Amino acid sequence: MIDLDDPDIMSSSEAAKRWNKADDYVRQMYRKTPWKFPRGSIRKFGKQLVVTRRGMEMVTGVTEAEAKKIAARKQVS
Repeated sequence: MIDLDDPDIMSSSEAAKRWNKADDYVRQMYRKTPWKFPRGSIRKFGKQLVVTRRGMEMVTGVTEAEAKKIAARKQVS
């Protein structure tokens, strides 16, 4: 059974914020390079895109923790 309260499942806008990307990052990446998302890691419900942590890690190449570290370093610089 799928647990919709699982923090590894998020809206595209929430995922973009958690990875410190532009609000429309996931939508743009899905439109331009859908093959980068592993099967089952992204889905459209009406107009809303829902993505998994694994999908974001594959597309961005970094974990959420790594993305936060990168953002923190940019703020210090």
